[in-house]
Amino acid sequence: MAPADPNIGRILDNRYELIELVGKGAMGRVYLARHAKLGGAVAVKFLSQALLGDKMRERFFTEAQTCAHLGQESIHIVRVSDFGVDEQDIPFYVMEYLQGESLSSLLSNEPLALPRFLGITRQTCLGLKAAHEGIVLNGKRCPIIHRDIKPSNILVTPDETMGELTKVLDFGIAKLIQEDASQTQGFMGTLAYSSPEQMEGQELTLRSDIYSLGIVMFQSLTGKLPVYTENHTFGGWYKAHHSMPPRQFSEVASHLKLPQSLSALIYGCLEKKPENRPANMSEILDGLKPLEQRFGVGRQIGHRIQATLARLPVVKSNPEDNQKNPPSIDEICLLQAWPKNKPTARIVFPQKLKTSQGPKPTLWVMLPKAEIQQLKVSRLYTQVYRNFLCTMAPHPMLMWLTALHNRFYHEDQEARWLTCFLDLKSKHGQSFAELLAEQGEYRVLFFALEEPRRCAHVLTTKINKAQCSLMKQWVITGRGWQGQGQPTLSKNMLRGELDRIKPQVQQNLDTLTGIDGNRVPSRGDGDDEEPQPASA
Repeated sequence: MAPADPNIGRILDNRYELIELVGKGAMGRVYLARHAKLGGAVAVKFLSQALLGDKMRERFFTEAQTCAHLGQESIHIVRVSDFGVDEQDIPFYVMEYLQGESLSSLLSNEPLALPRFLGITRQTCLGLKAAHEGIVLNGKRCPIIHRDIKPSNILVTPDETMGELTKVLDFGIAKLIQEDASQTQGFMGTLAYSSPEQMEGQELTLRSDIYSLGIVMFQSLTGKLPVYTENHTFGGWYKAHHSMPPRQFSEVASHLKLPQSLSALIYGCLEKKPENRPANMSEILDGLKPLEQRFGVGRQIGHRIQATLARLPVVKSNPEDNQKNPPSIDEICLLQAWPKNKPTARIVFPQKLKTSQGPKPTLWVMLPKAEIQQLKVSRLYTQVYRNFLCTMAPHPMLMWLTALHNRFYHEDQEARWLTCFLDLKSKHGQSFAELLAEQGEYRVLFFALEEPRRCAHVLTTKINKAQCSLMKQWVITGRGWQGQGQPTLSKNMLRGELDRIKPQVQQNLDTLTGIDGNRVPSRGDGDDEEPQPASA
């Protein structure tokens, strides 16, 4: 009988109660834990006691810091929230606890169907794209090479919104590309998935990860590796990666009928010479995009419909009523569930909504159920004010402002002010502002505090042309801005500007009661009178 794990039940750092061992590897052990004060599950990773040298400690903390930074850049990389050393001087770090299966586990049953393959691969590429674009250290952006891409380092978890959420794990041997840092440190990685240049211990580029991804893509579709060796030795794999051409799909999976463009993309990733592979993850994503639009969108919508139907009573319907047309944008909105990584609280945040017609800009809001119900019942008497306030100094920042006033619910009260910020120096903020300007409208998704599992109401509002034009200019200016000011200062300036204009906006809303023939801008047709966009 194996001895009991002494860590089970232990309170780490007066905060994390270790509950169960959930994984172990060469670098250490991972435990399921509960935050003793706040509740909620987390995962705690300890460095193996056999590796407690100074270099391994440094590498372990580098992994923690890397994931902590990257987790802020992409939802497709595991997030690290804390790290330190315990009373025995053993390093640890705390990360999000993910319930799902590794891609390795999924492939042990059967290869992936094409639509599922496209979704998992695209999300993996998005995670690697964020890593390759790098993190900022000492004022410099340093790209990150993972160096160990393989199915066991790709986790697939259920997600009510996306169907499946894919995350890249284990940056334990990742390397920062720094101008003054040599990477020629000998071989590190997994033999079956290593690039030819990695086998040689050469200085690596981002294209090394692309080779490893090509192997994973081939294996995901066929269940087999594109190159192989009879003896699992370094020499055997060295020869395979350097001189064995990748097997043809028809050779290992004759039943598989792939689009020619996908086959070409995968074989391009498997080129022996780095310069012959795609230059970056963006090229791969561009190649996958039309394929996923063709094969994958129906599966994504199906996931959302299935999750919603599981919560609704069964209703018999007439088969003649079944329609082949995809759901409308509003129907897709009503299928959304409040994200698990967001608190159940009165908050507002922007979100790109994936649809068959491309991404749509949306604003997600949580309010009391009674207020949402009143907005639905008396929607003709809801006035909507929308504006975008921007400042370039000290940091390019855009305030996205929506105000709602319903005379039946907000009588003798101030309007409901919904605000969030878009950082115009970040790619996310720039792309979101561009999307708003291009589409000229957005939807507000309302979720009830008491029942956050599904969207309760959707409101569509248009943006006037003057605001769209200004946003495009702001994005261009923000993209080229060279200042290093604090984002918080800009947010405070915009909050001050909002406080200045609030009284006038409130007065305007109070005069539009929605009765006696007054025109009500609740549908947001874009031509109503409203204050012009301001730049602080």
